[in-house]
Amino acid sequence: MAQQEQYTPMMQQFMRIKADHPNDILFYRMGDFYELFFDDAKRASEILDITLTARGKANGNPIPMCGVPYHAAEGYLAKLVKQGHSVAICEQVGDPETSKGPVERQVMRVLTPGTISDEALLDAHRDNLLVAITSLDKTTGLASLDMSSGRFQLLELSSEEQLISELQRLDPVEILLSETLPDYDFFAGRKGVKRRPIWEFDLDSALRLLNKQFGTRDLSGFGCDHLPVAISAAGCLLQYAKDTQRGDLPHIRSIIAENNTESVSLDASSRRNLELDTNMTGGSENTLFEVLDTSATTMASRLLRRWLNRPLQHLPTLQARQQSIAALHHNYLYEVLHGHLKQIGDMERILTRVALRSARPRDLTRLHQSLAVLPQLATALANPSTAHLGDLAAAAEPLPELVDLLGSAVKENPPVVIREGGVIADGYDSQLDELRALNTNAGEFLLELEEREKARSGISTLKVGYNRVHGYYIETSRGQSENVPADYIRRQTLKNAERFITPELKEFEDKALSAKSRSLAREKFLYEQLLEQLNESLAELQNCAAAVSEIDLLATLAERAHSLNFCQPNLSLESGISIQGGRHPVVEKVSNDPFVANHLEMHNERKMLVITGPNMGGKSTYMRQAALIVLLAQIGSFVPATSATIGLVDRIFTRIGSSDDLAGGRSTFMVEMTETANILHNASDRSLVLMDEVGRGTSTFDGLSLAWACAYHLAEKVRAFTLFATHYFELTSLPEKVSGACNIHLGATEYNENIVFLHSIEEGPANKSYGIQVAKLAGLPEEVISLARQELALLEAGSHAVITPAAQPDLAQTAPARSTPSQSELFLPSINPQLQKRLEQLKPDDLSPRDALELLYELKKLL
Repeated sequence: MAQQEQYTPMMQQFMRIKADHPNDILFYRMGDFYELFFDDAKRASEILDITLTARGKANGNPIPMCGVPYHAAEGYLAKLVKQGHSVAICEQVGDPETSKGPVERQVMRVLTPGTISDEALLDAHRDNLLVAITSLDKTTGLASLDMSSGRFQLLELSSEEQLISELQRLDPVEILLSETLPDYDFFAGRKGVKRRPIWEFDLDSALRLLNKQFGTRDLSGFGCDHLPVAISAAGCLLQYAKDTQRGDLPHIRSIIAENNTESVSLDASSRRNLELDTNMTGGSENTLFEVLDTSATTMASRLLRRWLNRPLQHLPTLQARQQSIAALHHNYLYEVLHGHLKQIGDMERILTRVALRSARPRDLTRLHQSLAVLPQLATALANPSTAHLGDLAAAAEPLPELVDLLGSAVKENPPVVIREGGVIADGYDSQLDELRALNTNAGEFLLELEEREKARSGISTLKVGYNRVHGYYIETSRGQSENVPADYIRRQTLKNAERFITPELKEFEDKALSAKSRSLAREKFLYEQLLEQLNESLAELQNCAAAVSEIDLLATLAERAHSLNFCQPNLSLESGISIQGGRHPVVEKVSNDPFVANHLEMHNERKMLVITGPNMGGKSTYMRQAALIVLLAQIGSFVPATSATIGLVDRIFTRIGSSDDLAGGRSTFMVEMTETANILHNASDRSLVLMDEVGRGTSTFDGLSLAWACAYHLAEKVRAFTLFATHYFELTSLPEKVSGACNIHLGATEYNENIVFLHSIEEGPANKSYGIQVAKLAGLPEEVISLARQELALLEAGSHAVITPAAQPDLAQTAPARSTPSQSELFLPSINPQLQKRLEQLKPDDLSPRDALELLYELKKLL
């Protein structure tokens, strides 16, 4: 930018304000518009698709400028914030009529993706999280804040894998990173990521700030005083939030130290593969969340997302939820509650706007309507059959004083904003009523005064009027002017008339001319006073909102249990998973065909199930359904099965399907191996592991070797509960070598060279893969199918000379003692020297399918 002397006083003011917000897009109030200049204008015009023009010049060049109407700014702000930008809102705070030079302006708030609370800028069904992260030595501290609700949490992590998993769970819209934190791939290209100087993460400063916020001497009462790195992150986050709001944050009343030992860990891959609340294409359709979410309130909808993304290991909490769902399921109490709950608004976010003094009039009417429903909820829950429901009912007890206050203070259908008035109800404030009466009854008063003055003066032609220059007056003809009462004061002389004012009319004039502005000022004062009164009960109101949201979610899960035929699982601290008649809740809902239910039995003597069967036979569905049933049980929900006993697991891993990571430069096989490595390093004997087609992304022998080794390691070393789906039939011999491993398969049969999928789980290995039949179903040309059958017959005729399950060495016992084998000798029996020499000469990766077939005939002759 050029020297400020070149600019007008208004532009100099803009530049001074902009200098304090170099990284924010500055919305600069000019009358009925917000105007943007220089680079802000260029960026905003492109993002918002509005016209870029110019105003004035700098160094002889036009100053880029664009603008948006003040009354329509919300839509534009939402678009900028969703793109990850921060916007500083600069308002006119001075009086244009009394200002000398530019009207005084101040930045009143800064909107950033993670600090917004405006209803129009938020997704009603998702938390809007701001996260701060720092590290010290090998410890990473993470703090998260939902500004729209005041939920403030922190925890410490010990690895990059844990950090990425936690970020995947939280899905923050804005991330503050300390300068010392490495550039992890997760942050590359992500919107809303900001580096902050290390001094913003100072521990002593954080402790002072947090104790001041909560009115405490230390943080021991929150159970986080032993988490210094996380506290440092929380301090940075809280100061950033206060800076953006330009004031206090009274709705942030506590901080929660999360304990990972009480929750089930899900890594990023597992969340993606299980499609909990986001499907594989990034949408929300056909997800577990979509199936379950019939909540009456958006608060419960957001709570359901949190529960799904953070299953628990804490048995008492799960049993309390489960018992409450069962109680609401009994006698269809959930239906009664749902009828009341759907009248309740988003109390959680309304209360935040009340605390920040940004609540709009209709927020207060929705709050009034919500609080008015509490007595009906209390009646429905008057005799709770569980202690947990009793606690929730107590927290959501009626608040009649606040209902009366809001009912008497705010009109039923107020305008959108307070600035035009008409919000405060008639009868609430006598001074406001008087000012309104001056506006609405002015005409009646003047007519009544005119009649009185005619009678008092005896002048029948007397009239009362008003003009902008002289104000109110009493007019008589010049001939009658000598007969007016003594208290008439001459105001104006006209050619044929005289105009007067009386003390009574002057008093009315003083009131009437200022009544409108005084009325608006009085309403604003009363409105702010009302917000202050509500803030005095903020803690009670927030506890009530939290209780209502959980009551709604429990009622929702009770309704889902009834409508979708879910059962109440038995939860146990003993190892094992027993599911009778299990179903995949999403597939069952979207499928037009009846879903084939299946059993699952896993215990300490049956910890690995090697699953074989045809493509499209249902292996992946069966594995995912097992994980979803376990996960639902560990949020306290009922599950899609006829009966189930679930031993609580500590982690759920899935390695299902793969795709290239082009941005990270990783092939499909590399992605697969990275995910597999994470499982092998981090799974425990209490983990649930789903492995699908490990090793398929490389050559046959390499893939088979890796699949065997991974399965062996999980079964023998880790002892995790593992579902291992594969097309390598060689792995079906694993149960002969490892205790606790068993074979199961998905049933299928052939009819007239076509395959019929039975989708039922049967004990033992499958007898064939049915790949050609599946290809035929996919629509491959008949000549291709015919040729494939011929090739398969030839390969099967010679395959026993190359690989046979019976010929496999005992890998579990021989692998540690042998030198590393080449892939061509791994599963071969003894062969004659001539054949061995020929095999050593060939290069399998250089062979075309036809060359391989010809070589096969050649090798067969050497046997």
